[in-house]
Amino acid sequence: MMNISAVTEFVLLGFPLLSNTRILGFLLVLMMYSLSILGNGFILTIVMIDQKLQTPMYGFLCNLAFLEICYTSVVFPKLLETFINTRTTICYRCCMAQIFFIFSFGAVQLLLLTIMAFDRYIAICKPLRYTVIMTKNVCIRLATGCWLVGFLYNFFQAVLVWTLPFCGKNVLDHYICDIGPMLSLSCADTHLLEFMCMLSAISIVVITLSLIVVSYVYIISTILRIPSASGRKKAFSTCTSHLTVVSILYGAIAFMYIRPNVHSSFHFNKVIAFLNMALAPMLNPFIYTIRNVEVKQAFWRTVHKTSRSLKEKMFLERMTK
Repeated sequence: MMNISAVTEFVLLGFPLLSNTRILGFLLVLMMYSLSILGNGFILTIVMIDQKLQTPMYGFLCNLAFLEICYTSVVFPKLLETFINTRTTICYRCCMAQIFFIFSFGAVQLLLLTIMAFDRYIAICKPLRYTVIMTKNVCIRLATGCWLVGFLYNFFQAVLVWTLPFCGKNVLDHYICDIGPMLSLSCADTHLLEFMCMLSAISIVVITLSLIVVSYVYIISTILRIPSASGRKKAFSTCTSHLTVVSILYGAIAFMYIRPNVHSSFHFNKVIAFLNMALAPMLNPFIYTIRNVEVKQAFWRTVHKTSRSLKEKMFLERMTK
């Protein structure tokens, strides 16, 4: 189809029901955005600084943290604007780009979580071969593959959405450019594209979740065969953070798309989607670091090293005066 669009921008309604509490909503979202950037930035910084954390597991965690920063930076600026302006607009090309990046980052996130499950499987089920299998080159290729596949997976759908004609309607009942509301505004028959998008989303969710479940079946069966209780606890503790993040993400996906009457409660889905987009990137850094002894030790090592360097610098400055 040729792009005969007469629409140059879209209007984002945001959360109309919260119009009387715009300032409170803005401050709440700004706090979530700030905590997400700071928390994920902390993970990136501490892993890059501390040599002991430069392992495959933390390498994949860095990729996930960087992904969360990119993801929230695509979503939150316009979301914050909906709380400030009564009429929030986004240009046509910006809207199409936002759809592409949101779904691409979502696909990359699912793939990264799958690779992290595979990493835990190798570490627990094949510990003697872990360093041989999960070499630096293999980890780089796996992480790079997640990013490439995630973006290519949504590229052709994005091209098809880009070519849709829009003949006047430009009001999106959402706080972001989501593909569902976008297709409903098009003046073309979008049934085939809707089916393709649904099939694409279901396939990547089912495939990644199946691989994660299979990995953890082997992991749990291996842990249960460990003779000592302390050994079982230590082995399982390395997986709890990843399992928590996986449960939150796939639970939100299931709640939004699998429960009955999903199409009749779009406004409720919009709230659930917001909680998934806002809470998950904010909570993930805390989930991965609060109970992680290695990260705590790396943090205090960095603090002591920085403190010692500052003291040495101040001492040298005094000696030179």
